[in-house]
Amino acid sequence: MRKLIVLSVCVLGVAPVWAGWLDEVSDLQSQQPHWVTPLVTVTPRLEQEYRVDVLQTQLPNGQLVDNYGNGKGLELVAPTMPVEVALSGPAYIDHPGHHALNGYTDTSFLLKYRLYAENEEHGNAIVTAFLGGSLPMGSGTNAGTNPAAVYTPTLAVGKGYGLIDVQSTLGYSLPVADVNRMGHTLLWNTAVQVHCGSFWPELEYNQTSWQDGPLSGKRLGMMTAGIIWRHPLVRRVGIVLGLGYEKPITSYYPQEHTWLATARLPF
Repeated sequence: MRKLIVLSVCVLGVAPVWAGWLDEVSDLQSQQPHWVTPLVTVTPRLEQEYRVDVLQTQLPNGQLVDNYGNGKGLELVAPTMPVEVALSGPAYIDHPGHHALNGYTDTSFLLKYRLYAENEEHGNAIVTAFLGGSLPMGSGTNAGTNPAAVYTPTLAVGKGYGLIDVQSTLGYSLPVADVNRMGHTLLWNTAVQVHCGSFWPELEYNQTSWQDGPLSGKRLGMMTAGIIWRHPLVRRVGIVLGLGYEKPITSYYPQEHTWLATARLPF
C-alpha cells in the first residue's frame, strides 16, 4: 500500500511538468510550417516523435541487404528553446545467406537549432542548423560501421508554396581520424512534396560526393519516389506511415535499388 501511495505521488508530481513541456513544444512547433518529414531528407522542422525505418537494398550482384532501424529513434524538442535532440540506437544489418557479415551499425545522434521559422500563415519557410554524428560502436564488417567517429555539420532550409513544399539540406562529414580510409563526403538532399489531404506524395534527390579516401572523386545520386500518410490520434499524438523506392541515377552505383518503409509516432 505504501509503495502504491509513493508511486501515485510521483505520478501526480511529474504529470504537470510533462503537460507543461508538451505545451511549450506545441508553441514552438506552431511557429514553423506543418509539413511532414520526408523519407530520406532530414527535415529542418523541429519534430518530437519516435521513428523506426526498415530498408531492403539489392546490390548489383543480386544480394539483398536488410537494414532494421536505419539510425532512427527518439526525437525530443527542448522546452522554451528552438532545439531538437535525436538519439538513435544502432541499426541491425542482415545479409540473407551471408550471416558472417551481419551486425550492428554505429550509434548516431543529431542536434538541431532552428534559426528562423514562419508558419503557413506568414512566410511558410524555415532555416535550421544541424550537427549530426556517429560513434564507432558497430559490430562486424557490415557497411554501417566506421573506424572512427564522424561529425557532420549541416544547413537545412525549407519553403512552402501553397500545397507544395521543398526541403533541402547540405552537409559535410568530418571524421576525427582515419581520413585516408574514410574520406570526406558532401551530402546534398532535396525533397519536393505535395499535400493531398492526409497523404504527402514526394520526390527526393539524394547525392553523396566523396573527397579524399578510396572513393575520392566518385558521386552517387539517388532518386526516391514515395508517399507518406499522416493521421492524428488524440491531442498531440498521431501516426505516420510511409513507403518509398530509391534508384541510383549516376554511373557509380553500389546498389541497384532500395525499398524503404517508415513508421513514426509523433507526440
